[in-house]
Amino acid sequence: MRRKGIFAALAVGAAALAVAAYALAGGSGPGFNHLSATMSGYQEVPSVSSTGTADFTADVAKDGQSVSWRLSYAHLEGNVTQSHIHFGQRSVIGGISVFFCTNLGNGPAGTQSCPGPHDGTISGTFGPSDVIGPNAQGIAPGEWDELLNAIDAGKAYANVHSTIWPGGEIRAQLNETGNPHD
Repeated sequence: MRRKGIFAALAVGAAALAVAAYALAGGSGPGFNHLSATMSGYQEVPSVSSTGTADFTADVAKDGQSVSWRLSYAHLEGNVTQSHIHFGQRSVIGGISVFFCTNLGNGPAGTQSCPGPHDGTISGTFGPSDVIGPNAQGIAPGEWDELLNAIDAGKAYANVHSTIWPGGEIRAQLNETGNPHD
C-alpha cells in the first residue's frame, strides 16, 4: 500500500510540473506579461541620427486579452505624426499591427491623436479588435494570438514617426529576450 501512495504522489507531482511547463511555454497565453523598451534613432531602418528618445512599457491583462501600454517620448527633431507596433525583426521594416496614435487621420476609428509636437506621453489599451494586420505578412485583422506570438518571439517593434523622419524617427524592438531564432 505504501508503494501505491508514493507512486500516486509522484504522478501528481509530474502532472503539476507538466502543467507548469505548458504555461511557461506559452500554452496559457503569451510568454511575457510585462515589456519595457527604450527607443532611439539608431534602431530605425535605416538608422537615424536623432536626439529623440522614448520609453515604452506594456502589461498584458491577466486574461491575456488586452495590453495596457504607456509611451513617453522627448526631444524628437520633427513633429510627431504617428506611432505603432510593427511586425518585423531587428533591422527590418515591417507592416503596422496596432496604432498607438496618429495626427494624419490614417488610423482606425477611435485612434488617439499624438501629443507633441516634439515631446509627449500617451497611454491606452489594445486588444484583438485593434490588430489591423499586416495581411501581407500573415497577420490578418483581429489575429490576436499571431501578434502576441510575434511580440513573444521578439519579432515586433514600436516606433514613432515624425515630419522629418516619416519612415520613423525612433524605434525599439519589443521583448528582446525572445528567442532570436524563432
